[in-house]
Amino acid sequence: MLVNLKEILEIAEREKIAIGMFNATGFDSLQAVIAAAEELNQPVIIAHAEVHNVYNDISIVGPAMIAAAKNAKVPVCVHLDHGTSLEMIYRALRIGFTSVMIDASALPYEENLKLTKQVTEMAHAMGVSVEAELGRLVTGEAGSKEGSTAPLKEEDYYTDPAEAHAFCKETGVDALAIAFGTAHGFYTAQPRLDFDVVKTVALATGLPLVMHGGSGVSEEGFKTAIKEGIRKINYYSYMSKAGYEAAKAEIASGRSSYLHDVEFAAMKAMKEDVKKAIKTFADL
Repeated sequence: MLVNLKEILEIAEREKIAIGMFNATGFDSLQAVIAAAEELNQPVIIAHAEVHNVYNDISIVGPAMIAAAKNAKVPVCVHLDHGTSLEMIYRALRIGFTSVMIDASALPYEENLKLTKQVTEMAHAMGVSVEAELGRLVTGEAGSKEGSTAPLKEEDYYTDPAEAHAFCKETGVDALAIAFGTAHGFYTAQPRLDFDVVKTVALATGLPLVMHGGSGVSEEGFKTAIKEGIRKINYYSYMSKAGYEAAKAEIASGRSSYLHDVEFAAMKAMKEDVKKAIKTFADL
C-alpha cells in the first residue's frame, strides 16, 4: 500500500514507535526490505538517495520502488533521501515518489529556509510529504567528514530548538532531520548522543523527528531516542554490510559461479538485518 511520509509517521506517532527507512540501492535490497516488512506486518519507508544515483538511476529503480510499494501488504512510503539538487527532487516528483527530502543543511540558515520553503510548496501541491534537515552530522551522506573553514566543537553541529521552531513554522515541512550526535557510515566508537536535543526540538516543533546515521547505534540508544520524539530512523550501512558479508561468503564457498546466487545470498542476509532493525524500532 503506497502512502506518503506524513501518513506513515502518523502511525509512528500514534504507536510511539519509529518507522525504519532503508535505502533501496538495487532490486536485491528493495526485495529484502519489502519482504522483511511484510513478514513482520510493519510499515516501512524505502528510499533512493541522490548520492546512490550513480549505481541505479532513479528512472530505473524509482518505478520499481513505487510498484513494490503499491503491491505490498503493509503501508510503504517511497522517499527521496538527501535530495540536494532541485533537478533530482523534480525527477522524484515526476516519477511518483510520495516523499522527498530537501537537504540544504550545509547552506547558511536563510538559504536552507528559502530552498526548503520552495520545495515544500511545490511538493505539497502534489500531495507529497517533505523532510528537511537542520543541524549537521559530523559525516556527510557518503560517509566523508563534513568540511568547515574553522574548527567546530561537537555541540556546534547540534540542532538548535529555537531555530528549529522558526524554521518548521515558516517552511511547513512534515518532518525534520536533526543532529544530536549520530553520524553517517560505520562507527569507529559508540556515538555520544544528546537526547535532550531530541526532547527540546520535539517540543519546540511539534513535528516527527528523524534520526540520520542510525546504523551502529545501540538498542538502548534507539529506544531512548524514540521515547524523546524520533519517529523515523534512517538505516543502511550495516544492512549493506550484512549483504556484502553474505555475498563474500557465497563466493568463497565455491558452490556456484552465477552472480544471481551471490545476489540471492546477499538479499536474504539483508532481509534478516532489516527485520532486526524493524523489531527494535517498533519494540517488537
